[in-house]
Amino acid sequence: MKRWGFAATALALAMLMEPAVASAHCQVPCGIYDDQARIQEMLEDAATIRKAMKEVHALSGKTEAQSANQRIRWTMTKEAHAANVIEVVSVYFLTQKTRIPAEGDASARKKYHARLEACHRVMHAAMRTRQTVEEATADALVKAIHALSHPQ
Repeated sequence: MKRWGFAATALALAMLMEPAVASAHCQVPCGIYDDQARIQEMLEDAATIRKAMKEVHALSGKTEAQSANQRIRWTMTKEAHAANVIEVVSVYFLTQKTRIPAEGDASARKKYHARLEACHRVMHAAMRTRQTVEEATADALVKAIHALSHPQ
């Protein structure tokens, strides 16, 4: 049984290290942007993360192979959705939607810094959901996403 557990763990780690593919939006300056669609996508990712956490909890303590398989799959799902949130924030919100203001424009710089902080809070919250199965981290992620959707 110990060998099987080691093999399953090694396989899971190998699969988790595989790069995630996300499509936040192209980087062609097309001008077709839909912030609310990206926010909705991230909220769906957060809901999936929460569901994965619940499933991992429900499967904990079960030792049969099928439960171990499902626990690994739910963990991988949680990882993938957290990575997608980070990708959307970095590729879409930071790269395409956050403009560096001109020097001397104090009001614009204040908004810029608030936007950077909101983006960082979402990315940090998504990272925290990868590190734990505590649902409070999923709550924090949803809160951060909502804050990003209502810029100051």
